[in-house]
Amino acid sequence: MDFSDYILLVFLGFAAGFINIFAGGGSMLVVPFLIFLGLPANIANATNRIAILFQNTVSVFTFQQKKILDLRTDYKLLFPVLLGSIAGAFTAVDIQKEILEKIIGGLLILMFFMVGLNPNAWIRAKAEKAGNKHPLLRFFIFFAIGFYGGFIQIGVGFFLLAGLVLGCGFDLLKANAVKIFLVLSYTLIALVIFIFYGLIDWKAGLILACGNMSGAWLGTRLSIKWGATYIRYILLAALLIVALKLFGLF
Repeated sequence: MDFSDYILLVFLGFAAGFINIFAGGGSMLVVPFLIFLGLPANIANATNRIAILFQNTVSVFTFQQKKILDLRTDYKLLFPVLLGSIAGAFTAVDIQKEILEKIIGGLLILMFFMVGLNPNAWIRAKAEKAGNKHPLLRFFIFFAIGFYGGFIQIGVGFFLLAGLVLGCGFDLLKANAVKIFLVLSYTLIALVIFIFYGLIDWKAGLILACGNMSGAWLGTRLSIKWGATYIRYILLAALLIVALKLFGLF
């Protein structure tokens, strides 16, 4: 990598950090570029987690300051997500990437229509209904999301938002804050595993993290200012773009 590559990494990191805070899919920008720069796919996947770690640390701190995230009560989904992420990180090996991308793309299209056709479920909190969801079903859902996040990360924010809004009754602003906290938590676990196996390119990861942190700082403040309604619009756009990208339409 030369100097211009690192400059581009900072800008891509900024865009990815901003997108990840509002919705998800920022890693769709970063991981392919790291592979383009010559990193093997498994190292690109692992190196991206350095930026995710710093990005979400900035965001969690800000959401706590603004009283949107309360770690005393918002930790309850940590256990299944962490268990899933450990399993996912250990099984992050070669897979049929094309098939996986088509499956994820189909799920994102489905989620696009769910968000578009039922806006109230995503904008207004319905936490009182969260208790109606079967605890075992919630455990399985968030274990599966954690597994996917530990395994590949790309697009995991979309699935976490769906689980937190539809499964726990949060509005999108609160769900975003909890999502970022959960991703931060399992990223720490996944990073330990990737570091143990020597899969991190530290120079690229730390330079990328500078961009991600800046994007996250701006994205967090704008998400708090704009609220759940505007987050929904950005989520719809991100869902459609990432799904079309996964189907190879651009």
